[in-house]
Amino acid sequence: MKTALITGVTGQDGSYLAEFLLEKKYKVIGMVRRTSTINFDRIRHIQDRIELVQGDLLDQSSLMDVIREYQPDEVYNLAAQSFVPTSWTQPTFTGEATALGVTRILEAVRAINPKIRFYQASSSEMFGKVMEVPQTESTPFYPRSPYGVAKVYGHWITVNYRESYDMFACSGILFNHESPRRGLEFVTHKVTYHAAKIKLGKAKELRMGNLDAKRDWGFAGDYVRAMWLMLQQPAPDDYVIATGETHSVRELCEVAFAHVGLDYRDFVVIDQKFYRPAEVDLLIGNPAKAQKMLGWKPQVDFQSLVKMMVDADLEALKSGREA
Repeated sequence: MKTALITGVTGQDGSYLAEFLLEKKYKVIGMVRRTSTINFDRIRHIQDRIELVQGDLLDQSSLMDVIREYQPDEVYNLAAQSFVPTSWTQPTFTGEATALGVTRILEAVRAINPKIRFYQASSSEMFGKVMEVPQTESTPFYPRSPYGVAKVYGHWITVNYRESYDMFACSGILFNHESPRRGLEFVTHKVTYHAAKIKLGKAKELRMGNLDAKRDWGFAGDYVRAMWLMLQQPAPDDYVIATGETHSVRELCEVAFAHVGLDYRDFVVIDQKFYRPAEVDLLIGNPAKAQKMLGWKPQVDFQSLVKMMVDADLEALKSGREA
């Protein structure tokens, strides 16, 4: 039985990855920060099948202790300050967790067992002001937020440890991926939740920023499969994981509201406070390398994803859960 350590196990990706690895008969160790409010909602249905341990990307010794005690075969580093707007209000913390945190965990792996296979969650936000469309593994980075900058650091430090210490360290450059477990602060869930809320008469409007921003949106459950596939290869490498399709926030609103029989134009209000200080251009990934080398393809399309999220929000709201 293989053992996998997942940092950020209580997040969207962590919960889907933990489920996936349990199906593969892994022993799953989930690392959580010691905070006054840990949210276990996303993993409650599998909590009795995984082992939760305390550790923090800001604390080197805690990472060393976890890896020394559990001796994982694979480490998936999914923990980060991952919300772009928050990276503008907390840029230093974002750098500590999302950038330097990667160095700390890589250093712990190198010191204790450099044979451990390591996955780093890189991000399409690293491309930012895009140099080419679509983006591939060789597209130059031009991040447009403290989060994007921190992710570039995490990406390159992973490459450096791989090349300098001969470690099996991979980066997955994941484009936007969503699910019913996505945080409400993210635009996809904000839209689907409000569509459901308005349909049920619990809200009257949805305040939004730039409706013309375009993203390459996929399903988180598909993307965690790609993470695992990367660590099963004979050699470590970096991969763009994306659908290869782009959709605007306007389309997102259109599909979500239409699914409940409404016209988004009757309810969406543009509010300048939701615009980013620096907007990212057209993000669309080319997943050809992942398709060829990993045999990976997304299984859930954009329309199905949005409808899945709206349906989950309707069910949650009807049962009295707010999200």
